[in-house]
Amino acid sequence: MGVVSRSWDGGVNAGRDPAELRHALGVPIMPKSLERALTHRSYAYENDNPPTNERLEFLGDSVLGLVVTDTLFRGYPNLPEGQLAKLRAAVVQMGALADVARELSLGAYVRLGRGEQVTGGRNKPSILADTLEAVIGAVYIDCGLDCGLDEASALVHRLFDPVIARSARLGAGLDWKTSLQELTAVKMLGVPDYQVEESGPDHQKSFRAVVRVGGQVLGSGQGRTKKAAEQQAAEAAWRVITAETDAAASSGGRPPQTPPLLGGNRSPQTPSAPPLLGGNRSPQTPSAPPLLGGNRSPQTPSAPPDGQGRIPPLATGNGSRRDVGDSGDGEAPAPEQ
Repeated sequence: MGVVSRSWDGGVNAGRDPAELRHALGVPIMPKSLERALTHRSYAYENDNPPTNERLEFLGDSVLGLVVTDTLFRGYPNLPEGQLAKLRAAVVQMGALADVARELSLGAYVRLGRGEQVTGGRNKPSILADTLEAVIGAVYIDCGLDCGLDEASALVHRLFDPVIARSARLGAGLDWKTSLQELTAVKMLGVPDYQVEESGPDHQKSFRAVVRVGGQVLGSGQGRTKKAAEQQAAEAAWRVITAETDAAASSGGRPPQTPPLLGGNRSPQTPSAPPLLGGNRSPQTPSAPPLLGGNRSPQTPSAPPDGQGRIPPLATGNGSRRDVGDSGDGEAPAPEQ
């Protein structure tokens, strides 16, 4: 393995002998069907237009989607429809398919035109993903309606069950752009705005994306495709917002402060004197004890009682004080014998 074969095609652009791939796939597939599944349109344009893999790719895409959907539906009974859709999209997206194709060294078997050959087409994600879907479609066709789906399903399970298990653990990473949009909607931060710049020659483009939320740049990313760059930028922004949310949650959503006072959410203040007896009277200078006989206002104490136990009159109705005694000389009468 690893040596370019010229026996089955006669040209180096045809890649390795597909017989090696048939053995690696481990499923029944006719040599002619596999050859077609490996034929890229760029090869057909340069070699008298033999049938390309595009129709098989169309069929294989549907077979792959059906098997993955059935697996997720049965294997994750508690996931809601929205999460199932995101998980399926992560499993069958171009990058995931290209990674599976690389594990099979599928790029080495693809029949490519010279232009694609010299520009790295054997490792191009789009070509690898399309070719893998075409191979799945060819397996389905060759085995017929009776067992075709069973054979294709067995191949899909062998190749993609590990991908499903990894993707199920990704959480928000299933689709960073969707996860960021959901997060900003919940927090009412506005819709993320992406700006993408491209550079490099046509056969080796590079893309750089930045994402703004509320007018502020929160993330950036780079990739060989616009989508890859935007996904990286969305991931960076999602992590920034999530980190800020976690930090706020750990501090209770506000700066640390003194514990609330007993008895309610009263604002902190200098403790007041204990309440006076008899009610919630505001603090003040203690007054004299109440006078005997009622709620009389404080005044100068009256004269002591005379020898007969009588209290001399204090005032007349006009407020003037009467002279003591009846003699008018200002002296008190002598006590009786």
